[in-house]
Amino acid sequence: MIPRYSRPEMVAIWSPETRFRIWFEIEAHACDAQAQLGVIPKSAAEAIWKAREATFDVARVDEIEAVTKHDVIAFLTHLGEIVGEESRFTHQGMTSSDVLDTCLNVQLTRAADILLADLDTLLAALKRRAYEHKDTVCIGRSHGIHAEPVTFGLKMAEAYAEMSRNRARLVNARDEVATCAISGAVGTFANIDPYVERHVAEALGLRPEPVSTQVIPRDRHAMFFATLGVIASSIERIAIEIRHLQRTEVLEAEEFFSPGQKGSSAMPHKRNPVLTENLTGLARLVRMAVVPAMENVALWHERDISHSSVERMIGPDATITLDFALARLTGVIDKLLVYPGNMLANMNKFRGLIHSQRVMLALTQKGLSREASYAAVQRNAMKVWEQGADFETELLADPEVRAALSPEEIAEKFDLGYHTKHVNTIFERVFNP
Repeated sequence: MIPRYSRPEMVAIWSPETRFRIWFEIEAHACDAQAQLGVIPKSAAEAIWKAREATFDVARVDEIEAVTKHDVIAFLTHLGEIVGEESRFTHQGMTSSDVLDTCLNVQLTRAADILLADLDTLLAALKRRAYEHKDTVCIGRSHGIHAEPVTFGLKMAEAYAEMSRNRARLVNARDEVATCAISGAVGTFANIDPYVERHVAEALGLRPEPVSTQVIPRDRHAMFFATLGVIASSIERIAIEIRHLQRTEVLEAEEFFSPGQKGSSAMPHKRNPVLTENLTGLARLVRMAVVPAMENVALWHERDISHSSVERMIGPDATITLDFALARLTGVIDKLLVYPGNMLANMNKFRGLIHSQRVMLALTQKGLSREASYAAVQRNAMKVWEQGADFETELLADPEVRAALSPEEIAEKFDLGYHTKHVNTIFERVFNP
């Protein structure tokens, strides 16, 4: 990913230096296990661990790979230059995928840990804003059209609940991908004892893959990247909500506009929702990794490397992008400007229409059929839409409505508090399940 959409901690996980360090640890831990089994001398394992203090020369590995055309062999050759004669005991009975796949899963679990921390920070911001605006009444919309009142706190609570589900999904995805394979060619352990795999797995915070052919099954990775895609889609949903609320005709909420910020090179008055628009784009990039990850599941027989080039790109790109997007969304939520006055003005724009369902239900309770009740309410509602009339006034002037409902009963149906009476119940479900 480009630096513009990257954060250092996540980028570091995917650096060549980190990758080679993990490769070294896999090889060194495997040597420890081999020494315990008596397959290699203990002195060899000790000599290899001394290379821990060395700085692996990325340029030198690249130079060797230019000749060998094989990245793991290039690394092992460079490791041999550092360790010396004892390096012949490294990689005993192992295959390249043992190193590559185990390393990838270490990187993915580390990336997941950062993303989980990101989600925790976002959840805290959403919860704070939800309680802040628990009783801030605004209009709910369906199809983009005024429906019935909600509160802005409920919008934040909905986002909190959604991101809580995403957090649980990511915990499961992390667990699913946290496996290790040190099983040798075609995964049969013919040339290496299964104890080595158990030892390496424990040392790296993983668990042995039950059956690994020559690679770790890619259904695990498909689920991991699919989870990232779902999280990205949730980010986009929240971003689109804010983008709509910031429209000039709506202006119920707005991204924070900092001193000195410019919205347009041509129009000095502009305050654009650039952060949430950016989040919409970043979400597309994260989801872009999902289909290739799914297609990686279908490898030939015990292995091929059609997945390799894909994962070298989507691993860093998807995790780095999502990390940045979660942090950006947290900043948007934390500093979001909310305008309760505009919310109330928008809600009253069509002069009481939002209470139409209550009036219709009241008419059914008085004996009218649902069809007749709907027709009576709709014909008065259309006068508000088309003529700018006042809904309550029109209802009071309608003989059929007045025959069923008194002025006091009609007036009672325009109480906003009726729509928010269960907000506390919803908050309890979300924040104290």
